[in-house]
Amino acid sequence: MPASPSIQERAAALRALLHHHAHRYYVLDDPELPDAEYDKLFRELQSLEEAYPELLTPDSPTQRVGGKLLEGFAKVRHRVPMLSIRTETDIEATGARNFDARVRRELALSEADPPVEYVAELKFDGLAINLRYEDGVLVQAATRGDGEVGEDVTQNIRTVGQVPLRLPPDVPPVLEVRGEVYMRRDDFEKLNELQREKIAQGAKGEKTFVNPRNAAAGAVRQLDPAIARQRPLSFFAYGWGEITPASEGGPAFTTHFETLLTLRSWGFPVSPRTQVATGAEELVAYHQSVGAERDSLPFDIDGVVYKVNSLALQQRLGFVTREPRWAVAHKYPAQEQQTTVEDIYVQVGRTGKLTPVARLAPVFVGGVTVTNATLHNEDEARRKDVRIGDTVIVRRAGDVIPEVVSVVLEFNPNANPKGATLRGEPFSMPPLCPVCRSTVVREAGEADHRCSGGLVCAAQRNQALIHFASRRAMDIEGFGEELIERFAELGLLRTVADFYENLSETKLTGLVLREEAHAYKDGVERKKVVRIQKDLAAKLMRSVENSRTQPLARLIFGLGIRHVGETTAKDLARFFGSLDELLGASIDTLLLVENLGEKTAGAIRKFLSERHNQIVIGKLGRDLEPTLPSESERVRSLDFFRLLAALQIKGLGVSTLKRIAAKYGSPSGLVEAVGQAALQPGNPEAQLAAELTQERWVAVLAQVNRLGIHWSAADEPNATAHDSSRPLAGKTVVITGSLEEISREHAKELAELAGAKATGSVSKKTSLVIAGPGAGSKLADAQKLGIQVITEVEFLNLLRASGVLDG
Repeated sequence: MPASPSIQERAAALRALLHHHAHRYYVLDDPELPDAEYDKLFRELQSLEEAYPELLTPDSPTQRVGGKLLEGFAKVRHRVPMLSIRTETDIEATGARNFDARVRRELALSEADPPVEYVAELKFDGLAINLRYEDGVLVQAATRGDGEVGEDVTQNIRTVGQVPLRLPPDVPPVLEVRGEVYMRRDDFEKLNELQREKIAQGAKGEKTFVNPRNAAAGAVRQLDPAIARQRPLSFFAYGWGEITPASEGGPAFTTHFETLLTLRSWGFPVSPRTQVATGAEELVAYHQSVGAERDSLPFDIDGVVYKVNSLALQQRLGFVTREPRWAVAHKYPAQEQQTTVEDIYVQVGRTGKLTPVARLAPVFVGGVTVTNATLHNEDEARRKDVRIGDTVIVRRAGDVIPEVVSVVLEFNPNANPKGATLRGEPFSMPPLCPVCRSTVVREAGEADHRCSGGLVCAAQRNQALIHFASRRAMDIEGFGEELIERFAELGLLRTVADFYENLSETKLTGLVLREEAHAYKDGVERKKVVRIQKDLAAKLMRSVENSRTQPLARLIFGLGIRHVGETTAKDLARFFGSLDELLGASIDTLLLVENLGEKTAGAIRKFLSERHNQIVIGKLGRDLEPTLPSESERVRSLDFFRLLAALQIKGLGVSTLKRIAAKYGSPSGLVEAVGQAALQPGNPEAQLAAELTQERWVAVLAQVNRLGIHWSAADEPNATAHDSSRPLAGKTVVITGSLEEISREHAKELAELAGAKATGSVSKKTSLVIAGPGAGSKLADAQKLGIQVITEVEFLNLLRASGVLDG
């Protein structure tokens, strides 16, 4: 039965739509649809063509890989076509079983025959590349293009460090290696941060990138290799094209996996997550294990790929139109999906930051149903031009908060027949806080708007209470978000001091938490009142009591001071040794703390100067007995040169300040020497000594002296000279990957107990990296920098041998 006119029109419309979006995706690197939406349209057209063969046209998107060439690049005809593979959209285990069943059916295998051997690989989200080597030298790199003809991007690919320019002498005379150029997630974030800085500085034509895939594709397709070189690209090999046949001296491969091992031996990066899998159940296990690791991988994937391992069997299976029968891509839930914006509201955080949030029509993305997505700030919301009623693309990867990636104007439901779009108003930040009606302010040079209400703002108060009780702060177990918000609503918790002054077992026992629907034995559903029972009340109060002696660093972190994270809180605790000393510190003294800049010092001083904060901290001082840093943990010395530099005397350079620091050794040494000598006016020593005798610096020096810190010359160890008897004294340690015997938080505490400073990122200052399974970019960075890496077992053995850890 021939296709009806309406079906013919639908097929024509689908072809036009798919051509349009293929052009946006492959040529312009500016997609308007998420992959899942494009795949849905593609499958609809494919189904129509299968049902009505007369609809199949030579230019149908189903008959080609997709995409036209960019102008400006030379055309390259592939000796062996670069065809794409079929996508298995059934994301459950049945997807792998279906593929195995199809293969066995095509090979006419019975249940009695042994299982088929496969190679399971990651499906990278990057740009496919063909690398051609002649006599071991890279002579050409080309994109997939339309599968038959690609683009010559040799000069740009030469800038990718992982792509070999010359191969070992045992490679065949002609070798084409196929793989994926991609961008790591950390490199992508660094690139976008750089782009945001350029935009903030007023650079024209700059933009942030939607995702790592488009950033990588854009870099490969740069006409200027100098620009491509600035984009951090990586490469994985996963196959081959033309190769000198065995009859002419080429390799005689029998399996796909053997080929990959050989490519690795020739210097090509091959994903270590590639493995042989026998039968359907091992494919299922691979899909599930990679799915569990997906969010912790250092790069994006959107599925896995199964290939029949035997090359002889691949040849028997052959192809069906555009796809090999011996391979399939098995996808995961899409991390980008399309939905509509139902509203935009403003959320107030614990530091007063106002964040616009898009309320969405529910959409399943990244394995969960998403109803809200952040717009970050007013500038970002306006840059993306997100408005109520818009159709948008939403992205979620792992535990990252869902965000609106872009607006899809052509799918806006308010478009009128003439093509004009009737949209809502552009987003603007409200002048008053939506929670407490205090004035909203935006500081100069800041991207964020903030509520000026402080702790009178209920939103900030509740978030401050939740943060204070959190595991990494005071760790008051049992006090989750729901409980704290209820206690705040009842007036039991107004400030963090109320945990200790306004809660008791008597007050909490019998307290109404909520009402909820409950089906009783008579079958009638009625409201049930949920109350706090005596056992829970007692447990909560034990948690409160246990928190009274938490380390000082946790208390400082728990106060929720802007810009003060866990590491800075530990630095402050080690420097000042008590809450009272921190309260009395000036900005000048704070700037002497290692790694503390003016922005953070100013935020600390502002927080501590607020009268309502002083009252709360005063109450905490009466109620708490925090564990103070031991003598061996305290800062022992400060760099005198750093102090002289902080004086900011014009005309005095680094070399002069270092000379003076080395000569006099301390502030008192300089002041006393200058006081006894008849120095000429304008003499550097006299200028510095005069500044040190000013009231502001006299107060700083008095506090440093009271803290028991001495001064060292510029060429002596800086600031945090720890007890040298401890095994990691003075070392900077980074912990990465999944630890098996202890938690990462416990590992950080043990490292600090052993004399180290635990940080979150690898740099040239890092001394040691403790790496567990699944370690990604941090491990790679450490290896690049030549930093020592040890396992969790080696770390624990070191601590046991030195007596830091028992057993």
